[in-house]
Amino acid sequence: MTTLSRIRIGSAPDSWGVWFPEDPQQVPWRRFLDEVAESGYEWIELGPYGYLPTDPAVLAAETARRGLKVSAGTVFTGLHHGPAVWEKTWAHVADNAALAQAMGAGHLVVIPSFWRDDKTGEVLEDRVLTPAQWRELTTQTERLAHEVRERYGLQVVVHPHADTHIDTEENVTRFLDATDPGLVSLCLDTGHYAYCGGDSVKLIETYGERIGYLHLKQVDPEILAAVRAEEVPFGPAVARGVMCEPPAGVPALEPVLAAAQNLGVDLFAIVEQDMYPCPPDKPLPIAHRTRTYLRSCGA
Repeated sequence: MTTLSRIRIGSAPDSWGVWFPEDPQQVPWRRFLDEVAESGYEWIELGPYGYLPTDPAVLAAETARRGLKVSAGTVFTGLHHGPAVWEKTWAHVADNAALAQAMGAGHLVVIPSFWRDDKTGEVLEDRVLTPAQWRELTTQTERLAHEVRERYGLQVVVHPHADTHIDTEENVTRFLDATDPGLVSLCLDTGHYAYCGGDSVKLIETYGERIGYLHLKQVDPEILAAVRAEEVPFGPAVARGVMCEPPAGVPALEPVLAAAQNLGVDLFAIVEQDMYPCPPDKPLPIAHRTRTYLRSCGA
């Protein structure tokens, strides 16, 4: 077993079925904080802005009381639309980045916008970007990363995601090859990358210097095959259980973590088991079992 001395394990509101700032189906934020600490995690992400308290003093007191620290905030962006969406995007990013900075985080996870609605499946735009849109996506992401670093001291890590334009190996590598390594790193989500047909170990070994952050997640191969065949959108696929409890799915996390350890840099590896919607009593036992499993992997 590899001792994963460079890997810092954490979890996120996503593993408690939290996708929105407010939703009656989601566990209350205090319960999330209580249970993530009880599960043995020290690091968390902020989740959707407004789910956890946005007053840094309040959130700092609540996390410190439970022995928790914040690794990152998360934002959704539609930067392929170009300068026209910059002001609206920046207003959303600045709120998240300011809170993440105040909480001592070092990263901002940036997720591209969906090309189809993740609940209804309504097609919002073409799933393939034009060359002009690719140029906007890469240049505006670099601009965002520069501004976030200069103003808030955070590293932007872009998260390839199902039902977005940065999804498959082809699109991920195209994005990496077209962006400045000094500005833009990747949040490799092992589940989303497998969902879209990618090999996480290969990506880490090929683009190691671009891997700035990890999300640990697995997909159920049988459910994935069915949702692909039926062209089911990501949201309903999650409701079917396409993202499953490790180590039941793919990719195997031991070789992913070993490859990440071999990069010789400190990395966060945040557990995210997409579960929306889910019963309020479901996440805690899974979190306990997942933390035990990751310890068996050397984390």
